Amino acid sequence: MVDMDMKQAGPFLGRPRRAPRSGRALRTLRTLRTLVCLLLLALPGTAATASATAARPPAAAPSGTPAGTPSAATEAAADARWGDRRLDEVSFLTTHNAFTNYQDSRWTSVNQSESVRAQLEGGVRGLSLDTHWYERSTWLCVISFGSDCYPSDVYLCHGDCKTFAGATYALPRQSFHGTMQTVVDFLAAHPQEVVTVFLEDYVSAEQLRQSLGRVRGLSDMVFRPDEWGVRQNGWPKVADLVTSGKRLLIFSDRSDRENLGVMYDRSWTVSNFWSLGDLGNDLTCVSRWSDVPLDRQEPGFRRLFTMSHHRNVPTVLTAALDNGAKLRNRIAEQCRPAAGGRDPNFVSVDFHRLSDSSGHSPASIVAELDARR
Repeated sequence: MVDMDMKQAGPFLGRPRRAPRSGRALRTLRTLRTLVCLLLLALPGTAATASATAARPPAAAPSGTPAGTPSAATEAAADARWGDRRLDEVSFLTTHNAFTNYQDSRWTSVNQSESVRAQLEGGVRGLSLDTHWYERSTWLCVISFGSDCYPSDVYLCHGDCKTFAGATYALPRQSFHGTMQTVVDFLAAHPQEVVTVFLEDYVSAEQLRQSLGRVRGLSDMVFRPDEWGVRQNGWPKVADLVTSGKRLLIFSDRSDRENLGVMYDRSWTVSNFWSLGDLGNDLTCVSRWSDVPLDRQEPGFRRLFTMSHHRNVPTVLTAALDNGAKLRNRIAEQCRPAAGGRDPNFVSVDFHRLSDSSGHSPASIVAELDARR
């Protein structure tokens, strides 16, 4: 058997080893290599030019070409999915107090069972969130033995962010920007989807601006109605939102933040009073705002209709009773007539997966509304 050193073997296995070069031969070879390299560097169009070309940044896109110009396949998929329906001609399943759930933090009183991400993955396209400012508390840090040492920031709380752990806030604390990052990441992974966030807003415009500014990719996705001329032209087609990439709508109950791309809900929507009452028997569909009736008409523009359907205190049992036939009948008999014959664009419920034994669920009811259009 031939004992060969494969590191020194030539391209053919039978090739004999070369004798090792002498020190003088190695020095001569190095000198020749150096001379060749210097000659190449002195000549145009050779190594120096190639090096400069490699270091040169790629050419910029032609002026006026948007960075996110959609492909023909994206446009075709959007048209197939959404057709010619405008934003005010579709319905979206929405979760009330989406952040109070069993998975994102340790809440003792919740409105949903799943995390915000799981809600989105399960077909929810509207989320209601409560934003509050939390000022860092050394006292809470000490008495919690280090488990509540969070910095001052905008958090999602259901009341004061320091009062009752599990009830008005939960640990770990849920930052607003962290939850919005979840939304943006979901949209990035699902390029045909549109998501709307409704804020019950207890922070200043500057605090909200700083929080939103920390969400990677958000500014590229936020829909701004002024840039689309919604007041003059009406809402755009959903397919156009998809192909433009502007697939995130944000509403607030505060009016001083539209420069952030956050719409004032009272200017852009109509909404019914949020509660079914303690017993769940208040099925009337009356406006949340006395000066904005549900059937409000405006020239060339139609507000989005947000419909709330939940009780003062959420429970699994009451949600199951409310989310089936009662919801479907309320839309048909109360809310549709009150809104001038139009269906809601956002149907907001607690425990969105629960329903009665009627065969109707919030998701199927929303799908039925879409099929009517």
